[in-house]
Amino acid sequence: MTFERKISQLFNLNDENWLKHANKWSVWTRYSVLPVIVLAFWSRVWIGWWCLIPGILAILWMFVNPVLFSKPKSTKNWASKAVLGERVYLNRDHVDIPLIHKSPIFQVLNFISFVGLILSIWAIIEYSVWGAVLGVLLAYLGKSWYLDRMVWLYEDMKDVHPEYKKWEY
Repeated sequence: MTFERKISQLFNLNDENWLKHANKWSVWTRYSVLPVIVLAFWSRVWIGWWCLIPGILAILWMFVNPVLFSKPKSTKNWASKAVLGERVYLNRDHVDIPLIHKSPIFQVLNFISFVGLILSIWAIIEYSVWGAVLGVLLAYLGKSWYLDRMVWLYEDMKDVHPEYKKWEY
């Protein structure tokens, strides 16, 4: 079982929920999570323990977001294809992916996102504006580039494997 499949189980992504998550609104609104968390916990100086409310709501949003939206009317957009590519990638232990997509770039991009997350956490603790901005930018640069690679993977796989083509409408 791939690591990505384990993560998808954590978010309750079954066949139906994957299609809900492929709604472009699901993808784009998830980009709100990290900045809200940073602002929420940074506000502890002004609002004290009340900062936990927006912080916890942002974390809850991260978990309910993938299943909250309806199936998209179309998956012929970048955000939907990124999610479908993630689904193809997590299935690579059952359906082989092309050699060009077996490079370490996915791990490198996830590492960049992770560094951005760590920097964001440091910025929250130290009240560093530049750290918060750089951390969020790095996290989203890595994630967005990763998602763009997932679009490429999906585009390469959908015509070769009919089970993936059915997701496009």
